[in-house]
Amino acid sequence: MRQLFRTGILGVSMGIAAALLPVTSVGQSIGSDKNTLPDIGVVASEVLTLDKEMLVGDAIMRQMRGQAPVIDDPVLTEYIQDLGNRLVLQAENTKFPFEFFIINNSVMNAFAFYGGHVGVHSGIITRADTESEVASVLAHEVTHVTQRHLARRALSQQRSSPLQIASMVGSILLAMANPEAGIAAMQTSSAMASQLNIDYTRSNEQEADRIGIDILYQAGFDPKAASTFFGKMAEEYRTSSRPPERLLTHPLTEKRIADARNRMRRYPDVRLRPSLSFNLAKARLLARYQFEPDYALEHFKAVVENDTFAIRDAGLYGLAIAYLANEENLKAKQINDQLLARTPGNLFYIDLATDIALAMDQAEEAITMLRKELQHKPRNSVVVLNLANAYIANNNHKAAIELLRDYLLVHPQDQLAYQLLSNAYKAEKSFKGMHQSKAELLALYGAYPNAIDELQHAYNYTGDDHLEKQRIRARIQQFRDEQEKLKQF
Repeated sequence: MRQLFRTGILGVSMGIAAALLPVTSVGQSIGSDKNTLPDIGVVASEVLTLDKEMLVGDAIMRQMRGQAPVIDDPVLTEYIQDLGNRLVLQAENTKFPFEFFIINNSVMNAFAFYGGHVGVHSGIITRADTESEVASVLAHEVTHVTQRHLARRALSQQRSSPLQIASMVGSILLAMANPEAGIAAMQTSSAMASQLNIDYTRSNEQEADRIGIDILYQAGFDPKAASTFFGKMAEEYRTSSRPPERLLTHPLTEKRIADARNRMRRYPDVRLRPSLSFNLAKARLLARYQFEPDYALEHFKAVVENDTFAIRDAGLYGLAIAYLANEENLKAKQINDQLLARTPGNLFYIDLATDIALAMDQAEEAITMLRKELQHKPRNSVVVLNLANAYIANNNHKAAIELLRDYLLVHPQDQLAYQLLSNAYKAEKSFKGMHQSKAELLALYGAYPNAIDELQHAYNYTGDDHLEKQRIRARIQQFRDEQEKLKQF
């Protein structure tokens, strides 16, 4: 399913207390850390309880959705979430569910912030050679969250509230998405002077390296991937006049590099086959988000001709996306049909098959395919959202509404679902539902005043339905309460 809309950088009003961390692995012996970890939860909670951390993290995530180029792509979101979950399963001190997401930026960077949120730039995936390299980045960030390094940093600045600390470095969020604009914001907001004060301590970094690499290994990935990815960072530093973003705030010393390489020897060799999902995600990012359509077509033709992708089918998938972007729909369909025949049920191929069918005005064909998949994956976001989109394209808006309402009971923070629902209600001329859906979407961006405006519009369409009037008034009050919670910090 193609992204229905793209968010842009609007400015930074609150910001993010996150660190841009280099990926290396300075560790102890395998499996020796679990009984020696410091009891950091009680200490960190003196200044930031888990409930408050989740509240702050949720507020920052809402701002991220509205102000940073978050890739809202069901296939890629499911991939990065699944990859992250495999690492979280091996982590200690997991106090809340994690949310992993991708920022559309070719710069190699990743970051973590309050409440279990981990963002990774698309450049990490597109420049990685293996899935283990991407996993090494995520494992490092997961450790910063589980060890509550941000909360511990807040403890050392007790005179500032959590949101004040976040605001102090708000321009770093902007810099992650747009380095030039971020630098300008730092200069105008005085954040440049305080930037160094939010760096993780050396012990935090060593802890994240040590525990992160063990998580990587325990999750079944190649632990040596951390050092190989560091090699990519070092190479970029040598060939660039400006250090990579992940090295700007946390320069790597020669000692740390040496320690990383020495500790890698303690882990056994792990030989893994190339991951199809990783290579498909990489191809999708390049073909759909990084390259212009004409260049993507030229690039993936060469990839397929020279067989330069780790898995040939992933190169063909990228070529099919490029053909579709260049409106050569039949060529895209021929390739993707072959891929789907070789790997039935693959969500990357199913998603593309839907896009191709809709581009060729064959919504019924897409619906038939997706209904079969829905029987096996009734709550899967890729299947549900593509089917809803196909229903809307086929003017079966009531079916789309019923499907999406049911889905949102389980996935209440899915932006695309709310946008599709709003579109379906609009097509049905159900303006109450349309405004309610828009309100929920705006609330996901933290735009509570706008969300309240939408609900007030919805209220005007309730007629004599007093129960619905009460529901809308209650939701308006909930949005106002959310605003007040933030002010209380």
